[in-house]
Amino acid sequence: MTLVIGTDEAGYGPNLGPLVVAATAWRVAAKPEAAEAALAAAVAAVRRADGRPLWADSKQVLRGSGGFAALETGALVGLAVATGGVPGGWGELARALAAGPAAPVAEDAALAAGVVPCEIAASAVAVDAAAVRGVLAAHGVTLATIRARVVWPAEFNAALDGGLNKSDLLSQATLDLAAELRTNAPEPVRVWCDRHGGRRRYAGLVARHFGGTLVHALEETAARSVYELPDADCRVEFCVGGEARGPVALASMTAKYVRELAMRGFNAHWSTLCPGLVPTAGYPVDAARWRREAREAVEQAGVAWDAIWRRS
Repeated sequence: MTLVIGTDEAGYGPNLGPLVVAATAWRVAAKPEAAEAALAAAVAAVRRADGRPLWADSKQVLRGSGGFAALETGALVGLAVATGGVPGGWGELARALAAGPAAPVAEDAALAAGVVPCEIAASAVAVDAAAVRGVLAAHGVTLATIRARVVWPAEFNAALDGGLNKSDLLSQATLDLAAELRTNAPEPVRVWCDRHGGRRRYAGLVARHFGGTLVHALEETAARSVYELPDADCRVEFCVGGEARGPVALASMTAKYVRELAMRGFNAHWSTLCPGLVPTAGYPVDAARWRREAREAVEQAGVAWDAIWRRS
């Protein structure tokens, strides 16, 4: 048996909305050297009704023909496979994912009022999850756990003030989640992470978060960084294009789904206070436009910009 953990993020670049990091944990009835092939076969057998993969890079899914509904389907079916239930709102989703601190007070009511699922039926998610669980089991694979960490702007900015940069913050949140999912695992562990920006060296971070007294750097290239903790039978990889692996793809979709819901709540709240305000996805150019147009509403609400605007 091998435990495989996949991680990814959504919202690394925007100025508005949270950074979301997610991790998925899978148990595979195979030795570590065979686990990747077994997982790939299992994930490839899991398909949407239109024949496309259920789990893939979240950016491709959201921009593809399925749009948000396909993203929501993949994320919620995965969560239902892992937990046995379908969340009925933001609060239930956040609790199921152990997503961390509550949303900012300014947006909490709008998030709480949002419906989950948004564009698909909960009953369909439950039916799909039962089928997917059976397909995975036939390949000797169990989707055990999904977790997410939501870093809201105020916390993000406080971390920068404390001396971290964006890359440090992302790596810290990612490895915290991975280490949590690895805790007390009796089997060998393989951790797959998407590459964190241009960072190539992670040995110190891996040692700090995984409690390893000995970390071997097996590879540190432009495409991949690989570390081994021989005392713990654990290997951690950071790869460019990591979303090609199923566990990372589902983490990517989960993170993106949570961030999309957060931005829906953000836009619903501020458009109520500023009628006619065009919604934003939070990325730099449009975020600057939003800040100009929302400035008066934000100031009248008495909300500090550091609680809304993520600094670089």
